[in-house]
Amino acid sequence: MPNYKCDRKNVLSVIGGLTSEYSKQMSTILSNYKIPQFTFGSFEATASGKSDFPFLYRLAARETTYRMGIIQLLLHFRWTWIGLVVSDDDAGEIFVQRLSPLFAQKKICVALLRTVTNYILNNHMQLDYIVRITELMQTLVSTDANVIVLKMDTFLLNFLAQFMEADEINVMSNRGKLHIFLENLHFNNGAAQEVLFENKELSIGYDIINWVIFPNESYIKVLVGRVLPSHMFSIMEDAIVWNKGLKQVPPRSICVESCHIGHSKIVQEGKPACCYDCTPCSENMISNKKDAVHCTMCQEDQYSNENHDQCIPKHISFLSYQEPLGIVLVSVVLSFAVITCFVTQTFLKNWTTPIVKANNQNLTCLLLISILLCYLSCFLFIGKPGKVTCLLQHMTFGIIFSVAVSCVLAKTILVVLAFMATKPGNRMKTWLGQKVAISIVLSCSLKQVCICTIWVLTSPPFPGVDMHSQAGKIILECNEGSITMFYSMLGYIGFLALISFIVAFLARSLPDTFNEAKFITFSMLVFCSVWISFIPGYLSTKGKHIVVVELFAILASNTGLLACIFFPKCYIIIFRADLNTKNLLTGKRMG
Repeated sequence: MPNYKCDRKNVLSVIGGLTSEYSKQMSTILSNYKIPQFTFGSFEATASGKSDFPFLYRLAARETTYRMGIIQLLLHFRWTWIGLVVSDDDAGEIFVQRLSPLFAQKKICVALLRTVTNYILNNHMQLDYIVRITELMQTLVSTDANVIVLKMDTFLLNFLAQFMEADEINVMSNRGKLHIFLENLHFNNGAAQEVLFENKELSIGYDIINWVIFPNESYIKVLVGRVLPSHMFSIMEDAIVWNKGLKQVPPRSICVESCHIGHSKIVQEGKPACCYDCTPCSENMISNKKDAVHCTMCQEDQYSNENHDQCIPKHISFLSYQEPLGIVLVSVVLSFAVITCFVTQTFLKNWTTPIVKANNQNLTCLLLISILLCYLSCFLFIGKPGKVTCLLQHMTFGIIFSVAVSCVLAKTILVVLAFMATKPGNRMKTWLGQKVAISIVLSCSLKQVCICTIWVLTSPPFPGVDMHSQAGKIILECNEGSITMFYSMLGYIGFLALISFIVAFLARSLPDTFNEAKFITFSMLVFCSVWISFIPGYLSTKGKHIVVVELFAILASNTGLLACIFFPKCYIIIFRADLNTKNLLTGKRMG
């Protein structure tokens, strides 16, 4: 101060100025004399490094604790859309720079940033400081060692008591001992708070004060919480007195409403992270908390519920014998198997009748057995898929059905050869024996056996699990292994059926005695129609309904053979026995 003279020579320590800039300038001078300096203001914002000021002790709480206290207070009340008012100097700029990363990390957005002149802030700060001095300062304590201490609160009283009682600092000139004392200072103050210096910073926290202003502009300050140096945050909301003019208590400060569970946030382009849209979680994804940053994918054996807030175990699905669809299919298979057995019994009972003998008895019997086995092979498709059933499923059907179609082809060829043999001088009678029929059936069937053998040796079918085709279901199925071999097997059956259809179609105009070609034509037409429609149906169907499509194709094509070839003959045998005579058949042929 002007015209002020200090006669004291043995100054042991100095209390710093109101601002960190003053303290910094004074510390540069005082450090030359190793005089400790105590500052109450923030020093972190302007100090370039702690080693630059080895004799400066900061009695204010750490800036990091202060910043984290602000962050925790904002997050506690969910104030994520805020405004900042800072001084238009380096301190204000540094304050914003150090808080901005924390704001971004915690998704707190600065809606507006305003700077005011340091003069306005200083006036307010000085006024506040004067109030604080009036409340807290009791006296300036002077000792023989010329130590000047500002008594600010209970902590400083305790600090002063320990300082005055320490024998090792009663020598004025030994300022180094004071440093040792301060660096090892560690006690609990009257509020049961731990007090110590760490790296020349006072390890204390911040009080959260609620200023309650009355209509006459008087006020009281109520302690409602605290932030400790460990960043532990506590607040007593019941003790807070909110402004009665607020429409909502506590007040809200958010850019948009929260995203509900089952939704996730999508940041709006060109806007802060606090301003976002909400989008429902996709299929099999959930979010079980508000304002979820992203939805979480359920595990493969789980699926999301309707609200997309919980993962539910998927149901295991396969075509079982117990479900209605399985029961219906089993009933249909057994019904047609019984009918086939009845037809077979009818033909065996009338084994020597002209209508049975006229169409190659052995081929007829083999065809009926093949049709019966095809029906029974349907049971391999029903029930929980296993290693054996998956291996036998398609191969058993493919080989048996190849035998059936081979029999049809052999019967068709024999019909043509038999007609040609009736012409005078034709030597085709030598080709009408059983050896020709057996050769045709064996050669055509063995090719299918070779295809299935290669299939087994290269990439056989196996039990598989489909978790993605149908939501909420784990589908147990038989994987074809090699899809190429699967279609090769079906293609070969289709090839035999096509050849049979062409031969039968060309022989359809033969005399009535050999009119089985007409029935074969119809049966092959049904067969080809069924399997042509099967392919798109098989490719477009998912889950256990694929098995249903396969079973329908087997049943339809098999029934086409049974109905078109054998039902007309059964009708004659059972209901028109008068037509089942050699003379009548011979007469028709001769006519």
